[in-house]
Amino acid sequence: MSRNVLFALMTIVVFAAGVNAQDFNPDDMATFSIIARDPVAGELGECVTSKAFAGGNGGFTGKGGVAIIAHQAARNPMYGQVGIHMIEAGMSPKDALAYLQRADTAPESRQVAILDFQGRSAVYTNGGESSGNPGAWRGHHCGKDYCAQGNTLAGSQVIEAVWKTFEATSGPLAERLMAAIDAGQAAGGDSRGKQTAALLIVKPGAGPAGFSDRMIDLRVDDHKEPMVELRRLLNVLRSGQMITEGNQKLNGGDIKGGLSILVAATQKSPENDNTWVAVANGYLRNNQKGDALNALRKAVELNPNNKQRLPANTNFQPLLQDPEFKKIFGL
Repeated sequence: MSRNVLFALMTIVVFAAGVNAQDFNPDDMATFSIIARDPVAGELGECVTSKAFAGGNGGFTGKGGVAIIAHQAARNPMYGQVGIHMIEAGMSPKDALAYLQRADTAPESRQVAILDFQGRSAVYTNGGESSGNPGAWRGHHCGKDYCAQGNTLAGSQVIEAVWKTFEATSGPLAERLMAAIDAGQAAGGDSRGKQTAALLIVKPGAGPAGFSDRMIDLRVDDHKEPMVELRRLLNVLRSGQMITEGNQKLNGGDIKGGLSILVAATQKSPENDNTWVAVANGYLRNNQKGDALNALRKAVELNPNNKQRLPANTNFQPLLQDPEFKKIFGL
């Protein structure tokens, strides 16, 4: 083991809960989640929802090409930070979890799941009552390339719905994780209600400009329907990716193929004004002026700031003298 990992182990400070189990403790991360990997895409990820404010802050840790770690119930981020270092140093998830628990003054208050890039996993769930919610169910289930875990839940059917849905779905890892948590929510979810949700996908060098591993890092800190809002955010992200792909096709000469993708982007995230600006350009490139003008009108309705900036966009120079274009932009 490296000296850095040994030093981290020696300096872990994990505080036991100093409140009665019936008292509100803002550090509790009572929740349910799923961690998973896509070995073909080279991705690791987690999706989580909870009746806890800002539940995506401090409830999980991931590093592309290394591991994804859920640390919940009485959460402590050191499980994630030090656990990642241990996995990087060559430890198995099982051995890393055992070391962390020995260094912890209150290991029985945690729920921890570790999945490394090789597909090895380790998980621990306290068998006692859920903090602040006696009688609520807690438990976990690990399968090939995933672990699903939760506490303060309506029943065992919640985690069962999560892992069965994950196994039954296909497509990008992010969408599979969200479908799994949606299923758990539909099966009863957190017995206390809903408030927060988060989604993380990591892959080496896959972040902006290749300088981070964060492919997707989305959080809903406080919302009446957190998973609905999280999906909306993911759709905004996906629509942006579709704009890039559609524009590449337009600029590469495939104007029909590019337009098709840009139309799909407006359907993926109809409230994203950028999709309407992009599809207006696609329509114009395909000599569909009427559709282009309608798309520009929609872009202005969604974001009035477009009224000032779009007339200067060189893509729309051919429309500057068009009466309808002038009407839309007050020229």
